[in-house]
Amino acid sequence: MKGLNKYTKMKTTFFLWAWRAFLFILVVTLQGCGKTDLERNPYLPEIQFTVPVDLSLPQYDNLRYAGGALLLPQYGHKGIILFNLNGTTYFAWEASCPHHAPSNCSQTQINGVLTTCACEDYQYSLATGQLINPAEGQTTIYSLVNYRLENQGTRLIISN
Repeated sequence: MKGLNKYTKMKTTFFLWAWRAFLFILVVTLQGCGKTDLERNPYLPEIQFTVPVDLSLPQYDNLRYAGGALLLPQYGHKGIILFNLNGTTYFAWEASCPHHAPSNCSQTQINGVLTTCACEDYQYSLATGQLINPAEGQTTIYSLVNYRLENQGTRLIISN
């Protein structure tokens, strides 16, 4: 009987230890799953649109190869830049520089795989949307605004 009591104590101790470990892991996991709000760009409010692009049309020839980019100036705030990353993956970026409100100089210009803001010569990667030449000491850095893009073979559907 004495051996059984010792066995029962060990079993109970192990169960309590395992239960505490489980609760600790659960609490740590749940704390790590907190929802963090994305910081929206204060200069470029949300706008709603849907734009179909038929890549088989001649005006989109520049998008048929990797690294090709094209500006659609009639959509978005200052236009939409379409970029062909690798021949099959496309990105749609807002053409307005994300570091100030839309103005006369804020439409970015395509320069190979970069786009450049005419206001302060900020350069952004069309592959990532990231600012690649921030001013020294700049603390607030915004990326290009990315629009949703659905690839349907020779058709792209851009929306926000």
